Amino acid sequence: MAASCVHLALLLLCLMIPAIIASPRSPRKSPADDAAAPTPPSASRPTTFFEVGRPLRPPPGSSGRCSTLLLSASFGGAQLDRVFGVWFGGVELLRGSTAAPPPEGIVWSVSKEVTKYASLLAAAGDSTLAVYLGNLVNSTLTGVYHANVTLHLYFRRTSPSPPPHAMAQADLIVPMSRALPLNDGLWYEIHGATDVASARVALPSNTYRAALELYVSSHGDDESWYINTPGYHNGPFREVTVRVDGDLAGVAWPFPVIYVGGIDPHLWRPIAAIGSFSLPTYDVELTPLLGKLLDGKPHTFAFAVTNAMDVWYVDANLHLWLDPVGTTATTAGIVSYVAPAAANTTSSKSGDPVDTHYDTTATRHFSATGWVNSKSYGNVTTNATQTFAFENTKTFETLSQTTVVHAGVVAMDHAAGVLYYSVQTQRSFPLGWLYEQGRLTVTHGLDDTTVAAGRWWSGPKNRSLRTSQSSVVEDEESFGVRQTYRYVADDGCYFRNVTSSNYNIVSEHNDEVCGKGESLDGVGVVAAANLP
Repeated sequence: MAASCVHLALLLLCLMIPAIIASPRSPRKSPADDAAAPTPPSASRPTTFFEVGRPLRPPPGSSGRCSTLLLSASFGGAQLDRVFGVWFGGVELLRGSTAAPPPEGIVWSVSKEVTKYASLLAAAGDSTLAVYLGNLVNSTLTGVYHANVTLHLYFRRTSPSPPPHAMAQADLIVPMSRALPLNDGLWYEIHGATDVASARVALPSNTYRAALELYVSSHGDDESWYINTPGYHNGPFREVTVRVDGDLAGVAWPFPVIYVGGIDPHLWRPIAAIGSFSLPTYDVELTPLLGKLLDGKPHTFAFAVTNAMDVWYVDANLHLWLDPVGTTATTAGIVSYVAPAAANTTSSKSGDPVDTHYDTTATRHFSATGWVNSKSYGNVTTNATQTFAFENTKTFETLSQTTVVHAGVVAMDHAAGVLYYSVQTQRSFPLGWLYEQGRLTVTHGLDDTTVAAGRWWSGPKNRSLRTSQSSVVEDEESFGVRQTYRYVADDGCYFRNVTSSNYNIVSEHNDEVCGKGESLDGVGVVAAANLP
């Protein structure tokens, strides 16, 4: 039996988890007392909040759910949005923000595909499931959060096949997070621009590929870093850096997540801002640097946030692929390494204080190439590149910001002329707002395109996701949201267009039809929602 697909669903019913809730049960055993939580009584019907995304379904040929883990209770009261995290064996599986419930309560859910953690979920022995949702309850904020966490495991019989390679799920996942017991999240806390969090890890000697998965979120004084002007709270530019033994190994330029209480809470009711319920993660390819990591000694992995204010939550999962031929040591070396500092420029145009323009730009390039020689796959040379561009223009009434990220990984045997895999990804994060005559319009988007090829690549060769959102609030009385979501790939398509006015959904269309020559051209930032 082999795990083919795993989904993690977090159902939050205006809820509470004041601290860590941990379960040491094995994920392969279904507890007899795991039953659906009863729906708590309510004086009025709660509002359903949601984030637009693609539905997750059981894979073809699977035999269904075999294990469920539940955390549940009742609900009620007014409350603010809160950050939550879910960890299994110290490895973070999901991070997000709750909705901001009104007194009558709310209901919402978030699902995430977690098949990439298959080796962790299938590991022998017991592991601890930890869920943290910090909350404050007083005479004003009376809301108590309750959550169900459900882990769906799908299985199917598989015929004997060659050993998995670098495009399959990792053989080992090493957490880089704080250890239990804690009355807090397992993430590291970055309290300022000079603060550094670190973990020491020794890699197995038969590692032939390594990639770091970063979980990052901003809070407190830096929750809305993207709206800063130069000179205020260190400006609007942020960068998360990863260093190995002091040397830069890669960076992440974060997506500007807007929590449901951000800017103006009416902007995200009932359609939550992009990425707020399930925050995006960021991958850093470490394979080219294995030449300095396979000596059997612990190495220091350090995380920092450029220009950070208090506070950022950062942790990471180290995904490792191991040579299946016993524990035969692999050999590795670094061919090239280019890591200049980020170029950051700031300027402001003088004028009337209301009309002053502030401009901030930044660029960054990183590249590393290294070879790994393993008994199973021979000598494979991997090149990893990252290229970034950032531009932010702000006035008193307007904001226009765009972040463009390109990441590429190419692995090949140069002697044999064999391309094992090439994955090129480009992501763009547009953000803007316009305030005039009591009306605030915020536009928000995420464009994500991947092109892949190679002997080892078995997923879609072309995949594009474009989602855009326009939210309007007028005189704090009328508000509306419109969002389009379009996913196009070799393995299927999904489209959804939904519009709300106040708390009501006034129009919705979705389908899974791939048109001939389907492309994403012309799907940009949507028009403002129709207000009553």
